[in-house]
Amino acid sequence: MEYTNLGRSGLSVSRLVLGTMNFGTQTSEADSHTIMDRAHDRGINFFDTANVYGTRPGEQPTEPIIGRWFAGGNGRREKTVLATKVYLPTGSWPNESYLSALNIRRACEASLKRLGTDYIDVYQMHHVDRSTPWEEIWEAFSVLRQQGKVLYFGSSNFAGWHIAQAQEAARSRHFLGLVSEQSRYNLMTRWVELEVLPAARHYGLGLIPWGPLNGGVLGGVLRKMKEGGAARGTSGHSAGLLAQHRDTVEAYEKLCAEIGEDPAHVGLAWLLAQEGVTGPIIGPRTAEQLDGSLRALSIRLDTGTLARLDQLFPPPGPNGAKPAPEAYAW
Repeated sequence: MEYTNLGRSGLSVSRLVLGTMNFGTQTSEADSHTIMDRAHDRGINFFDTANVYGTRPGEQPTEPIIGRWFAGGNGRREKTVLATKVYLPTGSWPNESYLSALNIRRACEASLKRLGTDYIDVYQMHHVDRSTPWEEIWEAFSVLRQQGKVLYFGSSNFAGWHIAQAQEAARSRHFLGLVSEQSRYNLMTRWVELEVLPAARHYGLGLIPWGPLNGGVLGGVLRKMKEGGAARGTSGHSAGLLAQHRDTVEAYEKLCAEIGEDPAHVGLAWLLAQEGVTGPIIGPRTAEQLDGSLRALSIRLDTGTLARLDQLFPPPGPNGAKPAPEAYAW
């Protein structure tokens, strides 16, 4: 396993992040525990979850599944860099959502209880809250840190200017501020390169891509369909993406075949090659899928392959691989 610091912090994390959204939704508790055991066996120490995962009707909440795994001992909690999130509604009553000081306090206490731990390593805002001032948010977060309940803070789905707002407000309080930003980022969805990724680099945030295979569309979906197997990327929103970009996806899978690598592994390896990326979130439904993802760590894409990928999936903006404002100005 390869490790890196999370942004400008001293926290050492694995370059693949174990996403747990499937735990309790598509993956049973027993299989979820097996996956987490396998992740530790393979050196993955960074686990990502959220207080709303597995809370829809018919699902099993994810945080308690992780908490019961921690309760098994053997240093599981101590070896894990644990990240969870706050923002989305956990009930229908006022103050059960967003980033008021009241909800931050209550949500943190509830997550700690479900996770069976007395601290969270990285507490992430699941989305920006435009109705709560940064002074209130950072004051609430600083209390949690003073109490030893949270060590670091991160954002998710922020715009570049939201990151700037957050960091400047934290600076005025002489507070560390954000150490990470979790954004949708993959070969087909590169909008973060305009302003989010440059802002993260400037302020020393590690970027954690979610949706690295764009709902399975970049995971070899056409090859799997030809082989007659079940494949992600053939239903819902992903099906529409595949229909719209079928020729490009076919060319991508052909390129991957030429270099002798699985499309899913190439998609992860491309993200790992991007400056400022800490590590993509993988969401394995089985231990075998987790093992397969490790191949991405040993793939080194040469400049020629990277250039061909840019041709297939151009960076955002009419002026090529440039951040804002050059991407849409001069």
